[in-house]
Amino acid sequence: MSGTENGGHGGSDDPFEEGGTSLLRQPKAVWATAGASVVAFMGIGLVDPILPSIARGLHATNSQVSLLFTSYFLITAVAMLVTGFVSSRIGGRKTLLAGLALVVVFAALSGMSGSVGELVGFRAGWGLGNALFVSTALAVIVGAAAGGSSAAILLYESALGLGMACGPLLGAVLGDMKWRYPFFGTAVLMAVGFLAITVFLKEQPRPAAKTSLLAPVKALGHGGLAATATAAFFYNYAFFTVLAFTPFVLNMSPYASGGVFFAWGVLLAVFSVIVAPRLQHRFGSLKVLCASLLLLAADLVVLGYGDHTTAVVCTVLAGAFIGLNNTVFTELALGVSDAPRPVASAGYNFVRWFAAAAAPFLAPKIEEWTDIHLPFVVAAVAAVLGAGIVAVRRRALTLGADEQAPRHAAEDGVTAFAR
Repeated sequence: MSGTENGGHGGSDDPFEEGGTSLLRQPKAVWATAGASVVAFMGIGLVDPILPSIARGLHATNSQVSLLFTSYFLITAVAMLVTGFVSSRIGGRKTLLAGLALVVVFAALSGMSGSVGELVGFRAGWGLGNALFVSTALAVIVGAAAGGSSAAILLYESALGLGMACGPLLGAVLGDMKWRYPFFGTAVLMAVGFLAITVFLKEQPRPAAKTSLLAPVKALGHGGLAATATAAFFYNYAFFTVLAFTPFVLNMSPYASGGVFFAWGVLLAVFSVIVAPRLQHRFGSLKVLCASLLLLAADLVVLGYGDHTTAVVCTVLAGAFIGLNNTVFTELALGVSDAPRPVASAGYNFVRWFAAAAAPFLAPKIEEWTDIHLPFVVAAVAAVLGAGIVAVRRRALTLGADEQAPRHAAEDGVTAFAR
């Protein structure tokens, strides 16, 4: 039985002790990359508490403001085909720095936008920089982290959770003064990340073979990776309905909305890093994933039809299920196929980020066409479809992890996917 079925984290149940090495004992290069990753992920949820303020400030509709997410993730998805091509030619360090530089420039330009169209365009440029940075950061952390890929994935998910939690909080604090300030704040923080990477991260060894532009697409020919990416597509539709549409439904002040999404992000981080490994060890990754997707679907239906207090509670609770799903999907994407991890990650992200682009655009449109409840019903159906794909393709996901375990163990020096 594979590690996918019986748990992705054997040995100790403590996620902070991987292969006898403390997760917290990492080289400075890893901490610099992880720290910059926190800020990169902050940029995703940064605009959450200020979406209504942006709409008022730029005299835009909800659906127009939601394009801030759509342009960002649409470019991010397409850019996933480019990241491996670029990093295999100029190296991981230069790719990280290029991505950070683009985010600094376009975040600052976003803060100076005079119209919603300009802001949407600048967010697209921001998405390109974020794609170059985030996808390469995972590969760099996997390559440099002490404790192998299991520790690296937990570090990456920790950065994601912390960034998701702090992004709305920063957006609320700065956005309460003026909606433009969170963008300038992100530009400053990413500039600090740029300096940290410059100082602490040495150039990583380049791959023996250069990655082609179509390599991520070809990698999706593997049944297990294709199933993982497709299930993640539907899951991400549900995820980003919560992230991008719920602020309009809650219609709270920036501070109140920031507080809600901070609590949401805290649960996301805790369940990603601490709870998910324990549940995987006890029940198996696929069972955890299916159950979490179905619970997310139920939570979304209650969120859509409940009163305001219920909507707040369900929004926060969704962070727990999203945290579980993020960790398991990331492990599956990196361990289920025979493709090199950066290529597999690019192919997986290429598919799933399209849903992140679609949900912020479609959810307000569905509300305009029907009512405020139906967008959450559609998101719940998407989560159920994701669970259905995992259940139906269970054998491909399990066998894929079994077959690739020896090769990945040899690459990483740990049996992260062989347990």
